[in-house]
Amino acid sequence: MAIVSDAIYPYNKGGKEKRIYEISTRLAKAGYDVHIYCMKWWTGKSNIKKVNGVTLHAISKLYPLYSGERRSFLQAIFFSLACFKLIKEDFDLIDADHMPHLILFPLKIVTLLKRKKLYATWNEVWGRKYWVGYVGLRGYPSYWAEWLSARMPDEIIAVSEHTKDKLKKELKVKQKIVVVPNGIDLSYIKSIKPSKKRSDVIFAGRLLKNKNVDFIIKSIALLKKKYPNITCTIIGNGPEKLRLKKIVEKLKLQNNVIFYDFLEKQEDLYAMMKSSKVFSFPSTREGFGIVALEANAAGLPVITVNHRDNATKDLIVNHKNGHVINLDEKELAKNIMKYLSSNPATNNYIKSVEAYDWHSITKQVVEVYLK
Repeated sequence: MAIVSDAIYPYNKGGKEKRIYEISTRLAKAGYDVHIYCMKWWTGKSNIKKVNGVTLHAISKLYPLYSGERRSFLQAIFFSLACFKLIKEDFDLIDADHMPHLILFPLKIVTLLKRKKLYATWNEVWGRKYWVGYVGLRGYPSYWAEWLSARMPDEIIAVSEHTKDKLKKELKVKQKIVVVPNGIDLSYIKSIKPSKKRSDVIFAGRLLKNKNVDFIIKSIALLKKKYPNITCTIIGNGPEKLRLKKIVEKLKLQNNVIFYDFLEKQEDLYAMMKSSKVFSFPSTREGFGIVALEANAAGLPVITVNHRDNATKDLIVNHKNGHVINLDEKELAKNIMKYLSSNPATNNYIKSVEAYDWHSITKQVVEVYLK
């Protein structure tokens, strides 16, 4: 099994990277020969290394994923060209992460020549409107690249019904799409003890504009009037970090809002979740929202926003495992306050995500491959 992704866990921490790690390591443990083709994230002379039974192949050097605040076009081009190297590899199938979209074109050529099947795991659909808003006029060719790339795989694995619907409606995909959601390691999360670093509100994720972390900070400013010692933990890196820190300084929240880089160990994230009271996730663009499941599994309610591009809202049921609200700092503050002043329904939050255990998800992926 050949899995292609420019970025891999734990070198780069994100939802797609975590999905690949969790599924690939379980596939290897089950006896499958799993190889991941990526950029060279590790040090040393060798371009090949084996981790947890999975063989990693560096097919290109490490290029920065971002150029300023935006995804790097040069990185997408260079890594995509490197994908032609798979013509020399022996595999039964390729499952490619759809980003950057350009990789699906060389991989289609490779699989056609080798008469193998090409799958693509689709985490989110950007669409024309988002592309144009993201890079201006350059967004039009980028959108058409996305539209064409969606026609390259023999079969698409969408991480949510939300993503499947957008593939059909916005990209007009006709070929087979099967939904296999993201998951969590429920037993592992349950085993983690709470951190000594306590907070009332916590966020974890890449600090991008669409994550709307500034709304969390503004809600803390409102809540501080009633709760002077309220604390908020923001975990993550990204182009928005400096701007967010300036907002904290402007609102005089230095003693209330604490920033952490991405944590080296996943257990540290779960420990900090368990020592918090509510997980705030006001993102307006998510193909799934795996971190919301992790927060529920850690016993936290999740507050997210009602936006057509936010698939996380489909995971949250009001009054059961969190709340779906409008993107507004006053409404966010109001809902956070509900959880600060009530007894946590920890077991209910955990039960709401039991169906998303990674063992079950991996079996679903194997069923797709073997059909």
